[in-house]
Amino acid sequence: MSRILVLGGTGMLGAPAVRHLLADGFDVRLFARNPVKAREIFGRSVDVVAGHVGHLKTLERAMEGCEAVHVSVGGEVDLESATDVTGMAPRLGVKRVGYVSGTTVREENAWFPMVAAKLAAETALRTCGIPWTIFRPTWPMEQLWNFVRTGRPMVVGHLRTPYHFFAADDMGRMVSAAYRLEAAAGQCFHIHGPEAMTVKEAVERYARALDPDAGEAMVMSTRQAKIISFLKRNRKLRGAAELMGYFERVGEPGDPAAANRLLGAPTTTLDEWVVTEGKVLAEA
Repeated sequence: MSRILVLGGTGMLGAPAVRHLLADGFDVRLFARNPVKAREIFGRSVDVVAGHVGHLKTLERAMEGCEAVHVSVGGEVDLESATDVTGMAPRLGVKRVGYVSGTTVREENAWFPMVAAKLAAETALRTCGIPWTIFRPTWPMEQLWNFVRTGRPMVVGHLRTPYHFFAADDMGRMVSAAYRLEAAAGQCFHIHGPEAMTVKEAVERYARALDPDAGEAMVMSTRQAKIISFLKRNRKLRGAAELMGYFERVGEPGDPAAANRLLGAPTTTLDEWVVTEGKVLAEA
């Protein structure tokens, strides 16, 4: 495959994938809501088509001539992105379509709206008639900044299950490898990092790396967070409480063995990531 279209290529997981695709010799095109941001990040190394999810004619134009399409969008337009791409891919000659899902995405968790949407997106890939690859990552280390950005580190929810946090750059390398390998077609890859730790432990390690005097992370129960979000009409806190309540129930399922064997296991530890990426993120 030579040319690949990436949706969500300026995002947390999309941008590292684009960098590795470029380094591995792919001709990369971005479908971007903000072409100025795309140019600021990648310069002239990528072709940029400006457009929004739902603009089918523009998306079709972006897909023309591409052998693969990688969907790394998330959020409210996640399912729409996957269904739009898979709906047009066969007649446009696309040879592979990939999608970033999540490690907890499975039928028994479909009661949670985000999971139901991602399952529907995965189904769109599996039934579109062309080779597909699904990536199911656990927690990226880059999300830890959200727990320390307001001062004292704080965690919502009592998440006692250890998670294998991974560096987004490691996943970007694995995504690029998947598009180079025919054996990655028809595969669903769980991506887990090299170390297991609770969210609280990870947040505290990150906070201490930024500030040696950082204290223990404060833990707010999901019930407390929901009450405060209601009183203060804070939709963002309400969403965080619902998400963390979900993770309290489901933990971290999935076996990363297949991804590690075929794509190369993530190797970046949290301490290594803090030095190379975490401090830069905090200073941005």
